Amino acid sequence: MTGYVATRWYRAPEIMLNWMHYNQNVDIWSVGCIMGELLKGKVLFPGTDYIDQLKRIMEVVGTPTHDLLKKICSEHAQKYIQSLPFMPQQDLEKIFKGANPLAVDLLKRMLVLDCDGRISASEALSHPYFSQYHDPDDEPEAPPYDQTLESKDRNLEEWKELVFEEVNSVKASGNKTDSLQAEQ
Repeated sequence: MTGYVATRWYRAPEIMLNWMHYNQNVDIWSVGCIMGELLKGKVLFPGTDYIDQLKRIMEVVGTPTHDLLKKICSEHAQKYIQSLPFMPQQDLEKIFKGANPLAVDLLKRMLVLDCDGRISASEALSHPYFSQYHDPDDEPEAPPYDQTLESKDRNLEEWKELVFEEVNSVKASGNKTDSLQAEQ
């Protein structure tokens, strides 16, 4: 996967640090950043560049543990983090003073440095903060995205033809179709 998949201020740390793996929880980090911005009224981690962004994140969530550092593929990134002074995790209740305590609790679970310990989307929807909106019988889950279409070796003209066919199929039916999925 690529390192440039999200706007910097909302980008999960595991993407910036090229961890050995990351999962769909990168999106949970981004949603947590947006939720924090809504509660605070300003951007939560307004980094001016990659290095500043990491520093701002660690100033809030704390310095990564030794075990977490091992997940970072880049030795340069590991050394940079180890060169920084220890930063304790901040109390989100103080950062979001006056906010709904349930919202702050959800943020604590979303803004976890280790993506493997971060709350999942389905867990977040089941969180008490969303209890008045949560209906497990009306929250379908989409199937995982199938990347086989992108992995096929095609030239530019073949890609253009696929896009053209998809646009025409949507225009003709007025609905999203599975024409690209059928191509796979």
